[in-house]
Amino acid sequence: TNASPGNVGPVTEPAGEPWWKTAVVYQIYPRSFADADGDGIGDLPGVIGRLDYLAQLGVDVLWLSPVYPSPQDDNGYDISDYQNIEPVFGTLADFDTLVEQAHARGMRVVMDLVVNHTSDEHPWFVESRSSRDNPKRDWYWWRPPPSGMNAGDPGAEPTNWRSFFSGPTWDLDTATGEYYMHLFSRKQPDLNWENPEVRQAVYAMMRWWLDRGVDGFRMDVINHISKDPALPDGELPMGSTYAGGAVSFLNGPRIHEFLHEMHQEVFAGRDALLNVGEMPGVTVEQATRYTDPARQEVDMVFQFDHVSVDRAPDLWTVVP
Repeated sequence: TNASPGNVGPVTEPAGEPWWKTAVVYQIYPRSFADADGDGIGDLPGVIGRLDYLAQLGVDVLWLSPVYPSPQDDNGYDISDYQNIEPVFGTLADFDTLVEQAHARGMRVVMDLVVNHTSDEHPWFVESRSSRDNPKRDWYWWRPPPSGMNAGDPGAEPTNWRSFFSGPTWDLDTATGEYYMHLFSRKQPDLNWENPEVRQAVYAMMRWWLDRGVDGFRMDVINHISKDPALPDGELPMGSTYAGGAVSFLNGPRIHEFLHEMHQEVFAGRDALLNVGEMPGVTVEQATRYTDPARQEVDMVFQFDHVSVDRAPDLWTVVP
């Protein structure tokens, strides 16, 4: 909290320190937070109705879990439209009211944003998978099967990487005979950040939200966006079908370049914003580099690696 018992009152920030270093950030998962229309699902009007309560708690920043349109294959982290609100949560007008009312109470609003991947129902991917020569084909990672193998054959995936959600990181599109990469669910194809058109589309979308009054972003698995274009196979553990490919996408070869470019294109010249990078697996030394103000990448690193201390490598098995 901002104040300890017996020492109630505002914290005095050291001169020149960013506001967020002493801020309390409160995450809201809208689906289960507050239901204003009685349909059994939380919504943005429900959040608006609890703003006085949140202010009373001493909250400085509301971090909203994803509220964009989504098929909900991964709790909204599979986004099908970056510039709208999932109808079950409300409308863009509701969102604007939430931001306005939060600001009126001295609170900021930070959005959860996923730009490592989209939903397979996003118009970008619908176009990308429509044909091998579609202009958006290269907006995602498409690859043919290895030489001498047929698409769909066992082991014909372009690499032997394992998805974070189990199984291969590649799914076959039978219509075009190629595989697309998905580090997570098969319904979450990875964007190809090597393509400058992808990056500019993402930056334009982020500016659009900031122009609506949003105060920053918590960017999901942002240290996965840079992949080694060679896509080498991982070292296959004994008796395993799939290997970890993290060496090719965890803190990848152009990650610092991409984050600095994002800072310049989206955040530079705007005051009092918060840019948080969720970065699984980063070390303290790496986090220090990502957050060095002189490098102009991200303000803060967020991770929850501590929840894996009792998990086996497959994530689903609990160990002592």
